[in-house]
Amino acid sequence: MTAYAVAIVRETRFGPEIKEYLQRIDETLAPFSGRYRVHGGPYEALEGTWASDLVLIEFPSMEMARSWYESPAYRAIRPLRTGNTEGVVFLVQGVAEDHKGADLLG
Repeated sequence: MTAYAVAIVRETRFGPEIKEYLQRIDETLAPFSGRYRVHGGPYEALEGTWASDLVLIEFPSMEMARSWYESPAYRAIRPLRTGNTEGVVFLVQGVAEDHKGADLLG
């Protein structure tokens, strides 16, 4: 089942390290079939306020998402991001194609 790597980035300090990270990340995603689904804005806030950037990368499975995050290629560039951004990063399992909101009710 599809899984996603999600980053909610509150601050990015754009400098040489972030530029290098952005130039190198795509090559780390390819072996794990990772594909960007959202990468920044523009945003249209409908309720509440939004002051972050959202990054959503899709993987074929949670195993593939974890394997990408822990891969030597991604570990090599991760400090370029973590040293220059503030935010939250997590993996989340997707839902089946036929998922309905009421499925959460059991």
